[in-house]
Amino acid sequence: MTAATAPVVVLIGPMGSGKTTVGRELAALLGVPFADLDALVVERDGRSIPDIFAAEGEDGFRAREHEALQDALVGFPGVLALGGGALTHDPSREAVRGHATVLLEVDETAVARRLHGGRGRPLLEGPDPLARWREIAAARMPLYRQAARWSVDSSVGSPRHVARRIARTLQNPAPDPTAPGPTTPTPTTEQETA
Repeated sequence: MTAATAPVVVLIGPMGSGKTTVGRELAALLGVPFADLDALVVERDGRSIPDIFAAEGEDGFRAREHEALQDALVGFPGVLALGGGALTHDPSREAVRGHATVLLEVDETAVARRLHGGRGRPLLEGPDPLARWREIAAARMPLYRQAARWSVDSSVGSPRHVARRIARTLQNPAPDPTAPGPTTPTPTTEQETA
């Protein structure tokens, strides 16, 4: 991997944390390209994510996702947003080690507004998508924290506001990757508009 082709930042976090929306804003702010790992998988495979899940199950999807991630980590010099479950796959979690990885944390109230009944999210299908989200997020949070160098709350503020906070966070010296858990940026008193 060369620094010239590695992502500037890798966004991780639970479904509904805004990785794609915030990632686009962050890429525009930094003047770099944006890629969503789910979109890269669909582009490579030619099928939608629900279709891949239906045909191959979650294990098959995670294997395809890992292949796309490996390529992006050595050939994409922009902002890369990972799907909420990407880091449940041990090789994918290991692959992001050493990269500038930001965990987008989100509270349940914000997620409830963003999930749209779980449509297009195979793991949230069922009578209560929010309850399923809660269960999945709780199980995955330790994996996110293990992989993240920084943590930013995406629950409040516009995507542009969150992107600005991430950009400021990236300017701080990188924390020790061997230290437990991500660091949360120091709150700012700077007035920002949405």
